[in-house]
Amino acid sequence: MAELAHPQGNGYRADGPSPLRLTEVVARRSDALDLSPLLARSRSPELSVPGDPEVDHLTFGILPLTDCAPIAVAHEKKFFQRYGITSSVTKFGSWTASRDGLLSGRAHAAHMLFGMPVAAAVGKLGTEHRPLVIPWILNRNGQAITVSARHSQRVSSSARNLRAFAQECREGGRPMVFAMTLQPGTHAMWLRYWLASGGINPDTDVALITIPPPMMVTNMRAGRLDGFCAGEPWNVRAIEEELGFTAVLSEEIWPDHPEKVLAFTEDFSEAHPNSVKAALKALHEASLWCDEESHREELAAILEQTQYLACSATSIKSRLGSTVDCGNGRFVQNLRGLTFSRRECNYPQPKFAVWWLSQFRRWAMLPSAPDYLGVAARVMRPDFYEAAMKELGVSHGRPEFTSETLLDGKVFDPAQPEMYAADFEITALKKKPLIHES
Repeated sequence: MAELAHPQGNGYRADGPSPLRLTEVVARRSDALDLSPLLARSRSPELSVPGDPEVDHLTFGILPLTDCAPIAVAHEKKFFQRYGITSSVTKFGSWTASRDGLLSGRAHAAHMLFGMPVAAAVGKLGTEHRPLVIPWILNRNGQAITVSARHSQRVSSSARNLRAFAQECREGGRPMVFAMTLQPGTHAMWLRYWLASGGINPDTDVALITIPPPMMVTNMRAGRLDGFCAGEPWNVRAIEEELGFTAVLSEEIWPDHPEKVLAFTEDFSEAHPNSVKAALKALHEASLWCDEESHREELAAILEQTQYLACSATSIKSRLGSTVDCGNGRFVQNLRGLTFSRRECNYPQPKFAVWWLSQFRRWAMLPSAPDYLGVAARVMRPDFYEAAMKELGVSHGRPEFTSETLLDGKVFDPAQPEMYAADFEITALKKKPLIHES
């Protein structure tokens, strides 16, 4: 059995709250970004004053994925009600529908891919450029890349084993096809990172397409996909139908990576701080509940309902533990696994937004260097998180800027995002660019 090791001003708007104006220079090791302003972000005065929710009926948007669990549990267990919120849950079929639902007001808060609010801040989340905020990270880990069973003899866990075949397919005019769930989202980043770590350029060696999570298995069954990256239970479903196997878990790409978030529009959060805090308090209780091993049977029973995943409890439960059967004879054990509360899971760390922006740069989604710290400060809202936890009497962490090491051994230093983006063997950045004054 394999054991998993555990290493530990684009879009800037002048009318935003608590803006950061930073002068940045050439991205060299001797000229790192000064991250200290992110430690001193001022809170809105309203956050320090406890009060009843300004809006006491909130609709939460979800997608049918296991990591919507804290929202489902807070609703079913009436944790929202405990904090003065009458809740309802609306299921969307795709991430674009989730985005549109939040922007239109059909949902007041939404289960979203981490990259979506970051993309919104730099004008890469559709045509309606409204800022979104992240006061709460819903989960860490719990995603996977599934490869079609017809490639089981070509690849086990390393994309490098697919490189020659991918290039052969490309040269033959029929490139391999891999699906992600949204261009700036988490699954796109994990898929791109994994392919590139094996020497496969995701922009030139294969074809990348976007498909909603619930349609992944259907498309693989129809023979349209060589692989996909998505959350659960869709990787398990592919194994159950003998269509594919789990080539790599997202935790093997980046241990304890951020995944889904609870997002609000910035204007709603600023106008209704007590409603946001009430939602976070309920999610705190729900997240603790979800992480209890003794609750897995009940959690799976909640999520299998039609209004959530409409999937068997057995399928859901199979990816809630610390050992994963990849469906090809490989087992990964000692996993941290899908996490909802432990290890400061929920704290909205600004450095994660900086990492996302570095990947947008790596893959030419941004033509020039963004205001890394300005965007991170605007999107990530630990002030809401800290205010809610203070009212609960719960201790919590603080922003921290330690480095992160991913699957290929590359070390991400939050103070050097431009250099990091340009330092990969496969990157759209041909040289280390200048960072403009923002």
